[in-house]
Order: sequence, then structure tokens, then C-alpha cells
Amino acid sequence: MTPPARTLAVVHETAYRYDAPTELAHHLAYLRPLDDAWQALEAHALHIEPEPPHVQTAPDAFGNWRSTFALYAPHDALLVRASSRVAVRARHADLQPEAGVPWEEAALRLRYRAGAAYAPEAEFAFPSPYVPLHAELRDYARPSFAPGRPLPLAALDLMHRIHADFTYDPASTHVATPVLEAYTQRYGVCQDYAHVMLGCLRALGLAARYVSGYLVSQPPPGQPRLVGADASHAWVSVHCPGLPGNGGWLDLDPTNDLVPGLGHVILAYGRDYGDVTPMRGVIRGGGGHALAVRVTVAPWDELPAGLEVPAPATAGG
Repeated sequence: MTPPARTLAVVHETAYRYDAPTELAHHLAYLRPLDDAWQALEAHALHIEPEPPHVQTAPDAFGNWRSTFALYAPHDALLVRASSRVAVRARHADLQPEAGVPWEEAALRLRYRAGAAYAPEAEFAFPSPYVPLHAELRDYARPSFAPGRPLPLAALDLMHRIHADFTYDPASTHVATPVLEAYTQRYGVCQDYAHVMLGCLRALGLAARYVSGYLVSQPPPGQPRLVGADASHAWVSVHCPGLPGNGGWLDLDPTNDLVPGLGHVILAYGRDYGDVTPMRGVIRGGGGHALAVRVTVAPWDELPAGLEVPAPATAGG
């Protein structure tokens, strides 16, 4: 039986203002949501000011939608607005954590063996620029991974512990904060929670990937949903051999201590934040700049006034 879907609207707006005209700019964006069996992208539009002569959107090495564009005329501001309508189904509605394989067996499958078939998930078992291997993270993970414990059960326990031991604090870290620093101080944002959990899992020889996306938030009781009041989100996906559905990948959100369901929208998968940064670029000129990011995620039947989202008939971009 196909699980019911929840239709969500996502608007992600990035605005740059430069102190001096920017003469040349090349930008890369991961702003088009994933489209798969559990998440249907019903409509998408990418609006850019000033308008570039060409925008190319194509899959990257991990199957994510990556958009690239360049601006060759001087400009002192840049606006990039991605608007999407997404129907989300729960990937893990029938999850039975105790039924998974022992975690040691999953790790063993990822070890190199001459003549063995290549396992695509092995791509996510190695250290990456933002998530190097640290013995401290392996030791922290150990209490959750008792000998013979089913991998989904152990990963869930690790998620619970990270959520309990860490404090969410937007002012405590920045994009380049090393994972070991975030682990030591026990403060951070969703990106840090995800990187710490990735480091723990990979230090045990397991495959785990970074998930970039969005999460529906609820306004205070009696208050209207505001435009631009949300933010990007990040969580983790660990590969559990034999887990039904979703290719064996189990999504876990350590920031909120839950298994993502109908409130999470996936943008892209990567080894860490650096693979799937929502928006980045290289410019010539411009001097200093000011950056403003506004994100709105809302159920389709609760759209805030003034929020423009393309209807299904206009899918593309």
C-alpha cells in the first residue's frame, strides 16, 4: 500500500549586495529538490537577477540536481530564488530497527576484497574534507554499538545520545568549524550535528552520507506562518544492508532526535556539507558583500500570503 503524501511548498531566496560592482561571477547551486519514489518534485522554478545568459541544471556524481550559471556584466547585487512544490511520503513508515543486520556485518561488507563487486555505498564510508576520521568520535560511538547489535538500532541509539549531549546554538559555530571542535564543545547547528554523527559512523567503518534539505517548522500557537522565517536543514543517512525501501538507507535527524517523515524535504546527498552547499560561487571584483538568506517551508494548504510557488503545470527549471 502506497503511504499518503504531504504536499509542501519551499521557497529559498539568497541575496548578495556588493560594495563595488562585480565584473565576473560563476555560481553553483543545489536548490532543486530530489525527485524519487518517496519525494515527487511536482513543480520547480529558479529565478535569477540579473538574468544570466545561460543556466544549466544536470545531475552530479551522486545523482543530485546541480545548477550552474555565470554573469559576465558588472552587477552590484545578485538575487537567486528557488521555488518548489514537493509531495513527500514517509520513507521509513514500517521501520523495524531490531530486524537489521549486525553493525559489524555491515562494516565488513565495505572492506576491500580482491575481485568483490563494487558497493556504491562504499563511497560514503571514507573520510571527507569536513569529516576526517578521529579516534575520539569512534570512542564516543562505541557505547551505542555493542557486539552483534542490529545496525538500525545502534544508529538510532547514537542519534538519541548526540541529541541529548549537544546543545543547539546558532552563534557557537560557523561553516568551517572543524568537526572535532564541534564535538569537543558540544555546541553547534544542524550541520555540526550531522558532521559529528557522520564522523562517528565512518570511524566504525560504516557508510553514511550528509543530507541537505529543509524541515517544516510550526509557528507559535495563534501566530501566522511567516515568509522567510525558516532555514536550510541537514541530517544523516546511514546504509543498513537489507533494510526495505529507500535502497537500504536510513535517514536520521540528530538535531531533532527523530526519523525524518513527512516534514523533511531532501535537496541533495553528499559526503559532507562541502559537496552540497546550497549556493556558492567565485567572483572577480565586488569588494566586501552582505548576504541575506530567506527560507520558507510550508504545507501547501497553509501557504503564507504573498508566497509565490509554481503550480504543478509549470514544472521545470
